[in-house]
Amino acid sequence: MAHVKAGGTTHNLRDSAPKYRGIKIHDGQTAKAGSIIVRQKGVKIMAGKNAKMGKDCTIFSLKEGVVKFTDVRKVSYDGNVKRKKVASVV
Repeated sequence: MAHVKAGGTTHNLRDSAPKYRGIKIHDGQTAKAGSIIVRQKGVKIMAGKNAKMGKDCTIFSLKEGVVKFTDVRKVSYDGNVKRKKVASVV
């Protein structure tokens, strides 16, 4: 005979793998050609000069240089002004 009644089961034992998103090379640091500057979900930071965006919105450098982050004012189709960050390699 059992000493204690059977306990219930739980549904909360799963967890997703980490995605390691964020800024990998910060403002003022040097980047080699092809190195990842930002890993992001969606276009939070846009690619600027000597930088390109991959299909998963990852920004990588095209040339060797110093990474620079700047703010840009973008005017939307309805006239609203949005501020966007731009990552470029100088």
